[in-house]
Amino acid sequence: MSAGPQDVHVDRRSFVARMAVLSAGAAVAGTVGLPRVAYGGPAATTGRTGPHPDAYTPPRPEALADPAELTVAEAAYLLRAGTLRPETLLEAYLDRIAAFDGTYQAFNLVLGEQAAAAVRALRRGHYHGPLHGIPLAIKDNYYTSGALTTANSFVFADFVPPFDATAVARLRSAGGIVLGKTQMGPLATTRATTPSGVVTTVNAWTPDDPSTNPGGSSTGTATAVAARLATSGIGTQTGGSITAPSNAQNLTGLKPTMGRASLYGIVPLTYSRDHPGPLARDAKDAAIMLAAMAGPDAADPRTQGLPPVPDLVAAATPVYRGKRLTLRWPTRIGVVPGYTSGSSPAAAARREFLSTLAGVPGVSVVDVTLPDEWDLLTGRFNDVRLPERSEPFVPYLRQDLRLFGVSLTSWLQGALMGADEYVTGQRAKLVLLTRVLDSLFAQCDVVVQTSPVPFDIVGLPELALPIGFSGGLPIGAILGGLPYAEDRLLAVAAAYQSLTDWHWRRPADPVGAASARGPAAAARPRLTADEAAEQSQ
Repeated sequence: MSAGPQDVHVDRRSFVARMAVLSAGAAVAGTVGLPRVAYGGPAATTGRTGPHPDAYTPPRPEALADPAELTVAEAAYLLRAGTLRPETLLEAYLDRIAAFDGTYQAFNLVLGEQAAAAVRALRRGHYHGPLHGIPLAIKDNYYTSGALTTANSFVFADFVPPFDATAVARLRSAGGIVLGKTQMGPLATTRATTPSGVVTTVNAWTPDDPSTNPGGSSTGTATAVAARLATSGIGTQTGGSITAPSNAQNLTGLKPTMGRASLYGIVPLTYSRDHPGPLARDAKDAAIMLAAMAGPDAADPRTQGLPPVPDLVAAATPVYRGKRLTLRWPTRIGVVPGYTSGSSPAAAARREFLSTLAGVPGVSVVDVTLPDEWDLLTGRFNDVRLPERSEPFVPYLRQDLRLFGVSLTSWLQGALMGADEYVTGQRAKLVLLTRVLDSLFAQCDVVVQTSPVPFDIVGLPELALPIGFSGGLPIGAILGGLPYAEDRLLAVAAAYQSLTDWHWRRPADPVGAASARGPAAAARPRLTADEAAEQSQ
């Protein structure tokens, strides 16, 4: 067994202080230094500079028969062995995009020629590690050098950035291939629609029914990975935009702690709540992706002064004592009131999920109570995110309100919120964070959640994973953790996924799909302004 997870070494008070300064410094984003987080553990490394011994998994038989079915770890195993060519893997995805993305509409820009050139360049260089030659889907709010980055908005309709976002640059440096830019909610607010609200991307599990919510705002990345149009991908979360589409489409999504991965070069939504992260097939793939993305960035003060990145890939590797699976670290999994109540399929899946985990040596499933004033602190004060959203875009609001399309309402709400309400809300956020750390996590190490709130409000890590199906649609769970404890979340998910096969389920391909977007796309529904405001993260 390895040393304990990183969270046991983090001083919680210093994390609260850091988040307080981060919120206060949002008005001067990028210019304010943040206090260091006190950390008493050993040094750790990301493993980004070379191959990780745990990052290579022998492929399943069904994956050997279809390159698009390979996970990152499986593809890495074959690519390193030379039994799969990067060109073959890329072609498999480009063929599927040509055949099916007319229905899915996961991508708004496919970079096939650039991807092929990047694969050719890999052959002239050295081996980079497990992401070497892996085709990736990039949410369209990440800057990509020389390629459109629109954030699916009228505001950035013609924007071609001169450099890559730090996360994209690191994935490329690790050998990843940018396959294309994915559809998203306008300016990262809702499920993927056009800026005027017409639904674009569908849920990969119901491609002929656009009314099924695919999750947002990282919709296109989720659909691309679930539909086997890319091996893995990245999104962003401000209010559930990694965890929600992952749960909706049978993926493992990881929203790291605030600052664990750089936001530099990502079109902002809320400075103190935006998080980049992977949407992947399983815990191992999520770990490989985040290991490449994570670490300090001189261009983003949110990433500086933090504990070192732990060995995420090792954490996502199941541990066996003899032939028996055991959890890497003893872990109390907290169950919030009402989590398993009722007779719904979701409640039944949650009970089975917890029962499976309880059978793993090292796991203790415990009931927990919520901190005082939970509903108040996680409810209306959530709206304090809106002024941070609106302030950088005030010149565009003054120029032409139509630039904000269907999501205009939330931008106006932010612009009109009073200073007293904003300050009160920021204070409430810190009270919430303190109570989560002191009260909730006094009872457990990991907590199961019914929604991403409050962990994306206060910057704590979350992991979404599949736990069942109902009516042909996935059922997911969300785990929340302590600051910088992504490794513990990955260890729990890896143990569960070694005992279940929900994450291997693959949606059927669309029937009669065509590459061109025709009448079927035109017939898709349109979100109203009220619906967009209700969905807005």
